[in-house]
Amino acid sequence: MARSATSPVSLGMAAAASLDAARVHWREAFLRVRAETERRAAHLSAEDQIVQSMADASPTKWHRAHVTWFFETFLLQPHLAGYASFDDRFPFLFNSYYVAAGPRHARPQRGLITRPDGADVTAYRAHVDAAIVRLIETVSDADAPRVFEIVEIGLHHEQQHQELLLTDILHAFAQNPTNPAYDPAWQPPQPAAGPRGFVAVPQGIHAVGHDGDSFCFDNELPFHDELIPAMRIARHLVTNAEWIAFIEAGGYRTASLWLSDGWAAVQAEDWQAPGYWREKDGAWHTMTLAGLRPVDPAAAVLHVSYYEADAFARFAGKHLPSEAEWEVAARAETLADATGTAWQWTRSAYLPYPGYRAAEGALGEYNGKFMVSQMVLRGSSLATPEGHERVSYRNFFYPPARWQFSGVRLAEFV
Repeated sequence: MARSATSPVSLGMAAAASLDAARVHWREAFLRVRAETERRAAHLSAEDQIVQSMADASPTKWHRAHVTWFFETFLLQPHLAGYASFDDRFPFLFNSYYVAAGPRHARPQRGLITRPDGADVTAYRAHVDAAIVRLIETVSDADAPRVFEIVEIGLHHEQQHQELLLTDILHAFAQNPTNPAYDPAWQPPQPAAGPRGFVAVPQGIHAVGHDGDSFCFDNELPFHDELIPAMRIARHLVTNAEWIAFIEAGGYRTASLWLSDGWAAVQAEDWQAPGYWREKDGAWHTMTLAGLRPVDPAAAVLHVSYYEADAFARFAGKHLPSEAEWEVAARAETLADATGTAWQWTRSAYLPYPGYRAAEGALGEYNGKFMVSQMVLRGSSLATPEGHERVSYRNFFYPPARWQFSGVRLAEFV
């Protein structure tokens, strides 16, 4: 399913490293990632943690419990002799989409799970954390490689939910007429300096996908060749100022710029600007993790759908890059804000790479069964945990999705 990693949570220990050093490494990595989830949740009240603002989002309490269920189900129950499950109700409540792992509560109804309460989830996390640490410290030499591999997968899975925790609570707060702040002290990333314009991407056959021994999800494999045409890609992300020009030029009222499904979404949802934008006193404002703030013209536009990204590209006389074009450019280190600001829509459908094989068992459901009707985004966002980004990472969402920190980078053929 996945390869091992060297950073930030690493299975690729030096050959001479002792098992004791590996135990220390994985114990510290596990506790560090688990603490980050609690740090992100600490800004929220008990009421905040149970809200579910739409079917595509999940409550913070559910995220905290689900990632714990993942470790309990895929690591503790198969590998820790004598492990006692915390609560027999929890597998049904906190499984997500792992059909092979058993039945589960309906996703759109996660916000109705007021009991067990937040204190129960905190106790669940503590119970599982203690058991995982015990397993890491006592696992046999023979079983250690597989145990550490699942620990690593579980940590990257939890980091994904750390990002979702922020995107989901921001969506919830954006529905609140009082415009609450997740963290009043939060500051957005500063736009990258340097030259703008477009940079050439080398034409020819290029290797794409994950290579080497560092961690990756199975959808990043296998490493394979792609043909890249003569093209150029923007150094910088599309800015709010450029998007305002699109709005003022009638971009949301010009059907010819839009894909058919996109135009239907514009009309059905009454889109007039990016997600979370609203006019106040004649100026554009947007909901952020610090609450409602004026739109910064120099900052990268966020919370736009694939449909909007595609329409803007047509408006600009450009197109969106393919994921292979994006990756080749990113490997050449020619892109500003490639990571850490916005996930960037590509024109690539989310499909398996040539020769892709999903892992066997329930963990094989992680990526492969979603390879239809979605589009690939590349890079990472301001909500992505440190160390979770990499150039081969393939994020994916349905074309209308706007609640993610999603932005736009343009490309053009030459």
